[in-house]
Amino acid sequence: MKGIKVIADYRERQSGLIDSLESIGMVVSVKPLPVGDYIVSDRVCIERKTSSDFESSIISGRLFSQMARMKEAYKSPILIIEDNGDFRLPSAVIRGAIAAVYIDYGLQVLASDGQSDTAEIIASLAKREQSPVRREPSMKGSARAYTGRQSQEYIIGNLPGIGPKLARSLLVHFKSVRGIANASVDELMCVEKIGRKKAEMIHKTVNMEYGAT
Repeated sequence: MKGIKVIADYRERQSGLIDSLESIGMVVSVKPLPVGDYIVSDRVCIERKTSSDFESSIISGRLFSQMARMKEAYKSPILIIEDNGDFRLPSAVIRGAIAAVYIDYGLQVLASDGQSDTAEIIASLAKREQSPVRREPSMKGSARAYTGRQSQEYIIGNLPGIGPKLARSLLVHFKSVRGIANASVDELMCVEKIGRKKAEMIHKTVNMEYGAT
């Protein structure tokens, strides 16, 4: 694995997986990633979810917006599910979500037995991508570039509690990202499906000082 590189999202620091990757010889750079958890080349981006993470993302509705953004940014996005048997949703729901990720969004779905297995999978993917042809990890990706409209939707869609549909509704109503940032809580609530809690979270996020909690 000498010289094989991977870029990991900074939120993965607490998972222990970065340590597992380094222990098998991977060179890991930690950065804030716009999509995915790990990048192993200019075309392969990986989202890693434990079974509980996967289930929570189905319930919250964020799973498919994440998959859509990965597919837009990278040619060969991959979802790895670490199955520890901790699912609470019916198996039919889990299988349906996996089928949708593969069929509707075009992501390969790989199963992992746990953290060390995930590390080995990521290492194998990175080695495949980077040797003998050097496809270096790239945060830019190699899919088509975002249009201005897609960039706006991406920015707003990543606000807490806001997915692609609400992002479009907000942008249609306020006309621009700046318009949303300048809106009051009451003005944000004028958009359908934006209640007070979501409006307050949006307002807080776009107006809080960087580094504040």
